[in-house]
Amino acid sequence: MPTSIGAQIKELRRRRGLTLREVAQKTGLSTGFLSQLERDLTDIAVDSLRKIAVALDVEPSLFFSSPPLGKKRLLRSYERQTAQIEPGRFIHYHLTNQAEPKAMLPRLVELLPLNKDESLLPYSHDGEEFIYVLEGVLTLVLDGERQELCPGDSAHYPSSLPHNWGNLTNKCVRFLVVSHPNPH
Repeated sequence: MPTSIGAQIKELRRRRGLTLREVAQKTGLSTGFLSQLERDLTDIAVDSLRKIAVALDVEPSLFFSSPPLGKKRLLRSYERQTAQIEPGRFIHYHLTNQAEPKAMLPRLVELLPLNKDESLLPYSHDGEEFIYVLEGVLTLVLDGERQELCPGDSAHYPSSLPHNWGNLTNKCVRFLVVSHPNPH
C-alpha cells in the first residue's frame, strides 16, 4: 500500500469502488478537500481521518506506520510521517528524517481532548524538554504546579522534574516538543 495517508485513502476508496462524492457524503467532508488530501496537498485532522476510516470500513490505525527515518537533512511537510499514535489521545509526528544519532528529537504533537475525569499523573525522566503551543490550550503540570499554555506560550524544563501535559478542553491542541537527549 502507498505510504502517504492521502495515497492510502485514494487506494482504499478505489478498491471499494467509491467516488470522491460518495466519500464526501458519508463523511460530511467536501469533495474538494478529499481531492486535495488524496493528492497530499493538505493535512487532515484526526477526527476527519476517523470519519474517512469509518466510510472506508477500516481502522484509523491502518493509516499510521513508522517507516525508518531517512538520511536526508530536509523534511518537507508532505513527507512527515507519524511516529506514534495512541488512539483517542494523541499523534506524534517526527519533524526530522534523522532521529538517530541526533542529540535531540523535535516532534509535532496533536493532542485530543482528555476525559475530564482523567488525571494528569506526573512522571520524570533524564534530559530536558522544550514545548511551544501552536494551537489550543495545553495544560502543563510541572513540579506540582498546573499551568494553562496558550498559542505562542512555551516552557523549557529539566525532564527530571515531575511533569505531564494534557488537553482539558474540547478542541485539539497542537504543539511542538523538543526532547534532549533523543529518547529514540
